[in-house]
Amino acid sequence: MAGTTNGETGVIAQYQTFLKDPEISTPVAIFKALTEFVRDNAAPTMSEFMENLERAAQSIRDDSQIQRATRGQHKATIATLAGVDLFMRFVTRNAHDFSLSTKSFDDFKGHLLSRATLILDKASTARVKAAEIGAEFVQDNSVILVHAYSRVVMSVLYHAANVQNKRFKVYVTEGRPNSEGLNAVKALQEAGIPCRAILDSAVGYIVDKVDMVFVGAEGVVENGGVINQIGTYQIALVANALGKPVYAVAESYKFVRVYPLNQYDLPSATPEIVSFTSRRKSFSNNADSGASLEATNPSVDYTPPQYVTLLLTDLGVLTPSGVSDELIKLYL
Repeated sequence: MAGTTNGETGVIAQYQTFLKDPEISTPVAIFKALTEFVRDNAAPTMSEFMENLERAAQSIRDDSQIQRATRGQHKATIATLAGVDLFMRFVTRNAHDFSLSTKSFDDFKGHLLSRATLILDKASTARVKAAEIGAEFVQDNSVILVHAYSRVVMSVLYHAANVQNKRFKVYVTEGRPNSEGLNAVKALQEAGIPCRAILDSAVGYIVDKVDMVFVGAEGVVENGGVINQIGTYQIALVANALGKPVYAVAESYKFVRVYPLNQYDLPSATPEIVSFTSRRKSFSNNADSGASLEATNPSVDYTPPQYVTLLLTDLGVLTPSGVSDELIKLYL
C-alpha cells in the first residue's frame, strides 16, 4: 500500500511539473503524467494495474478539488475532468482489445505506451491546427473582441497576423478576477498587433464596434456549449443581441462528457456568491476585499450552444450540435 501511495504522490508531482509549462494545457499535462505512471508502474497483472491506475487518476481529481478549496473555485476543474476521462477511456478501450488477444501483459503495456505517444504527438499539434482553422475567420481590416487570455485564441491571432498577413484590431477584456487579459494585451503589443484593454463591464459599450468575438474554452460539453473564463456567457449574450458572431476556439481534447442544465450544474462547487449571510450578522469584519471576491465568486461560467456561432477546432469547423458526434468517436 505504501508503494501505491508513493505512486499516487508521484503522479501528482509529475502532473504539477508538466503544468508549469505555460504551453501545456491541463488535459495534456494529465495525459503525460498518467502515461509516465503507466511506464513506471510495476503491477504484474492487469487487474492490479487497473486498480493502481484508477487510484492515480482519482488522486489527480482529488488534487483538483483541493486546489479549488484552497484557492477558490479552480478554473481548470472541467479540463481536469476531460483529461482524466479521456485517458481512462483510452486505457479501457485498449484493455478490452488486449483481453480478446493472446498477447502477454508486457506486450499490452508496450502497446499502450506506443499508442499514448502517438496521441500526445497529435495533441501537441492540436492548438496549431485549431489556430490555422480559426484564422480563416479573421477578416482583413476587422475589429475583434477576445475575452481575457486564451492560448489557442492568441495562436489564432498570431497566425492571422504573421502567416496570413491580415490587418485587424483587437479589444481584450481585462478578465477579472486575475486580470489575465492584461497579459494578452502585452503579448499582442509585442507581436505588433494593435490592441486595447477594456473593462469587463464595458463589453456592452464596445460590442457594437466589433465585427466578431473569439473566446477559448476550458471545456466543450456534450450539447456544444462552452465552459470558459467567467464573463464569457455575458459576452455571448450581448454579442448575440447585437448580431455579432461568437467563435469558440478549442482543442478536441477539451471535449468532455458533461451536460450542464444551467450555470449551477457545472462539475465544480457552486460559489458562495449565490447565497446570502444573515442580516443579523455583522458585516464589519467580513467586507468583500479583492481576495474574498476571488474566493467567493465563480472562475468559470457556461455558455449554452445557442449563443455560440461555430466551434473552431483541430477536427475542423463544427456547429454546436456536431460536438456529440465527435464525442462518440472519441469515446467509443
